[in-house]
Amino acid sequence: MLLARPRILAALAVICTPLALITLSWLGELHRSQELEPLIIESANRHELPIPLLRAVVWRESDFDTRAVGTSGERGLMQVTPGAAHDWAQATRNRSFQATDLFDARTNLAAGSWYLSRAMKRWANADRPEVFALAEYNAGITHARRWARQNETLRASDFIQSIDFPTTRAYIRSILRRRDLYASGKNPGPWELVDRRLALQKERWIKKTP
Repeated sequence: MLLARPRILAALAVICTPLALITLSWLGELHRSQELEPLIIESANRHELPIPLLRAVVWRESDFDTRAVGTSGERGLMQVTPGAAHDWAQATRNRSFQATDLFDARTNLAAGSWYLSRAMKRWANADRPEVFALAEYNAGITHARRWARQNETLRASDFIQSIDFPTTRAYIRSILRRRDLYASGKNPGPWELVDRRLALQKERWIKKTP
């Protein structure tokens, strides 16, 4: 019995340590989300975006981390590239903008929301403009137009089927699921955080696969 006890404790440690880390990460996500909520609401209202949608994009892009940096130089909450940010700065006549400003929450939300709002307006004739806008946000306008080329009625269901980037399809679906969760007034559970991380790992693996 005495010999078995260390083994039981070791097994419990193996099980409990990941659960504790997941719980801590989940609580951190909730805290960051709550802290940023006023800024997200402000930016959504200013750019005429649904609050649950914008919040879901911020979650998917950065997990509410203002210091997040992507593999292609994307920065901040909405993973805005310096090039897209300069387009925003030029359009809004923000002459003092510097790329490092993307680590400021309000600036990043302003630039990212402007970009997403512009995409939503571009696809306003679609049955679900957010689906087309998210594809553009993730993969760029050139690919979004290519996927919509044979879709004269701009039906979102047909558009998603035409997307030949598995990562973009997964990106859109994960944001829409999270948007619906936020719209219902519920907070995500710890295991949804695990789903996001697994999705990001799969996305990185797909991108590396020749």
